[in-house]
This record gives sequence, structure tokens and C-alpha cells, in this order.
Amino acid sequence: MYLSRFLSLHALWVTVSSVIQHYTSAWGHYDVCKTQIYTDEGKFWDYTACQPEAIDMMKYVKVSLDPPDITCGNPPETFCGMGNPYMCNECDAAIDELAHPPELMFDAEGRYPSTYWQSTTWKGYPQPLLVNITLYWNKTIELTDNIVITFESGRPDLMILEKSLDYGRTWQPYQYYATDCLNAFNMEPKTVRDLSQQTVLEIICTEEYSMGYMANSKILHFEIKDRFAFFAGPRLHNMASLYGQLDTTKNLRDFFTVTDLRIRLLRPATGEIYVDPQHLTRYFYAISDIKVIGRCKCNLHATGCREENKKLLCECEHNTTGPDCGKCKKNYQGRPWSAGSYLPIPKGTANICMPSISSIGTPPKFDRIWPNISSLGVSNPNQANVCDNELQICQNGGTCHNNVRCQCPAAYTGVLCEKRSCEMDPDGCSQSSAQGAISLPCVILLLPLIAPLGLSGFLIF
Repeated sequence: MYLSRFLSLHALWVTVSSVIQHYTSAWGHYDVCKTQIYTDEGKFWDYTACQPEAIDMMKYVKVSLDPPDITCGNPPETFCGMGNPYMCNECDAAIDELAHPPELMFDAEGRYPSTYWQSTTWKGYPQPLLVNITLYWNKTIELTDNIVITFESGRPDLMILEKSLDYGRTWQPYQYYATDCLNAFNMEPKTVRDLSQQTVLEIICTEEYSMGYMANSKILHFEIKDRFAFFAGPRLHNMASLYGQLDTTKNLRDFFTVTDLRIRLLRPATGEIYVDPQHLTRYFYAISDIKVIGRCKCNLHATGCREENKKLLCECEHNTTGPDCGKCKKNYQGRPWSAGSYLPIPKGTANICMPSISSIGTPPKFDRIWPNISSLGVSNPNQANVCDNELQICQNGGTCHNNVRCQCPAAYTGVLCEKRSCEMDPDGCSQSSAQGAISLPCVILLLPLIAPLGLSGFLIF
């Protein structure tokens, strides 16, 4: 009797499998994705959960200055060289060749003469010359490479790089820069090389990038790759290790995630201990380039990110939606939304949003198909099993299959394999009845989907 029913169910499974091949687009993309990785040995594909490729985020950035009138040229003014206070030029916002607006911080490089943004000079000394440069994307992004700022003036004596995770409502320091960290910020000077896996999230003050004006020393870094290297190795060959850490350590993942960046310029390069009040035209800020490389944060539910109405949006997969793919689509809330996972490495887990039972019509009545189906080890065949390896753990030796059902041993049943199969047998839990339980395959999970595919009539044996 059991054999004939099982064979009938197997025939149904074959039929349903052939039909649902034509409906996969309605369920969303279930596959993990591949990302192109570049190393010193060339490029190769790394198979992980879905994420967009890293791009130059400065192509999509918006910038604001505080104070807003801090850019030089209105009115026109003279500025002079750090090394020679008598070698001077003019900044004039009304003349293109002499103007230095903020968009020149991230225009195309390679132009001659070089283009750059420039502040007014320190003519208000001894009042501090303070500038906030805010970069924002209206999108959560994940940094994948060093932030690099190139100064056309000397690198500032004092500067703080800050980040926001909530679109500029709150800020936290990323790194402090000073010629004298102890005196400026009451912090011992450090470099990223002084950190370790255990201290990688430490906010440091560095003196490495705050020297006075030098021809070959215009660049300032916030080191992302050096922090990656604590987990992936010095040449970033073991990305699987890094992905594993990012997946299991939220604070680490958040450390490399931003919605906005803010450059706080607190004191311009002076090149000496004391400011020369006779030549204040030498002191100003000028930035020729900012590089921010990253990817749209899509919670591992998208491989693409597009610009629409001047906003970056993830091209969500796995039946998710929202700017960061942060929720399930309507009618796909059959299980709680969850971010994708880098684990298991190397392929990852999609954590797709499942169709809601109510959204796919009334499922067929199982007693019309199989009046005594409970005797085969299914406690509630109309309910899709949901499990994980943290909170909803399959019991009694069961294994979680694709996060949608527990695959139970023959002697157990229930959503989490919490019941003995023989408890549902009229004879109770005798040795023979316990051995007779059969665990159904995942076709049970597909039966509620059959109604919208026009197969409900097929099920009436």
C-alpha cells in the first residue's frame, strides 16, 4: 500500500518538475553568483553569494561644503606657494581657467594643467581655517579599496576622516591625521601596520600623511586593503577567509560600510611650527582628486546596481526589493527576510524570499489526494518547513535543507523533526510502527504552488 502511494507521488514529482521549468522567472533567481577577483597573478572568478562589482563610486557622488562660501575666487584673491611666498597666482570664480570649484576634486584626471578645488586662504588667522567636505551617495555602499585623497596644496596638519551609516544624521571617526597626534588629539600615533585581527576596528591617529608640502608627498590614504589583509593574507589570496569573517562578524562588515564620508580639514599645511602672519596667502587647502572604490550594498541579493532618477538602486534578485534589497517582495513573505550569506564558502547561500501560501491560491486538499498522509511522517503538509542553523535547528538528527525544510530521519517528523513518527500511528510507538515511517521528499513543499499552474485537476486521483 505504501509502495503504490510512493510510486504515485514519484510520478507526480516528475510531472511537476517538468512543468515548473517554465515558471522559474516568477520565483526569482536562486543561484549564487560569481565575482571577478584581480590579483598580482591575474584575474579569476570567485563564486560567492550575489554582489555587484566594485566600481569608482566618485562617478555617482554628490558633494557639499561647510561653510558653503569657503571656495576661493569670490571675490578674487591671491595665493602663493608654500616654499616661496613670492611665487603667487590668482583664484577667480568668474574665469574658468582661474576657478577652482568643488567638482574639480573628482573630475577626469590626466588633464594639464591639473584641476583642483581650492579654499580661501587663511586670511582670518588666528581664527582656525575649518572646512567640512561631505561626500554622499543616497545609497549604502561597501568599501573595497583604499580611500585616496590627493592634495594640490600641502597635506593638512590636522584632519579627521569621518563616516556615517545613516545618511548623515550621525557621524563617527574613521581615522585621525596630525603632525603631532598626542598634542592634537591626545592619541598615541599609530599606523595600520600596528594593528592586528583583534584590533582591526580600532580608530587610530596617524602622523604618516601629515608632513608639510613636498613634491612627492601629496597623497593621503585611509587603508582598506591593509585591513582586509589581516584575514585574507598580505596579497589578498585567501578571500574566503575574509568573506567568512564578514559574514559572521557584523561589526567588521559595518566598519567597511558607509552612506556618507566627511573630510574635516582643521588646519592647513604650514611646513613649520609657527604660522607666518606676514604671508597668510601661503596657507589654504587644495584637493585635486578623491578616489572611493566600492560596491552598492545589496545584502547579497543582487549582482547589479543601476542609476535611476539620479539615485543608485540595487537590481534585486531572490524575490527581494528596496534600495538595498532589504525586504521581501509582496506575496513572497512565506519566510522572514534574511540577507544572503557568504557561507558556505565558496558558493554562499542565497536565502531567497519564499512565496506566501496565501498569495498562490488555496492549496489542494490533501485528504482528497491521500486520506492517511499523516501516517507517512508529515505532521502538516500544507505548511512549508522553515529552518536554520541558529534559532530554528532541526532536531533528532535532522538536517536543514536549503533553509526551507528539515530532512528528518525515518523515525521522526514535524517542522523541526521534533516528533516521533510513531506518535501518529494508531498503534502508538511500537517498534514496528516506528520503522514504518517514510520521510517525503521536497515535493510536499511544491504542492501548494500547483494551483496557479493549472494542475489542480491532475491531483484528483
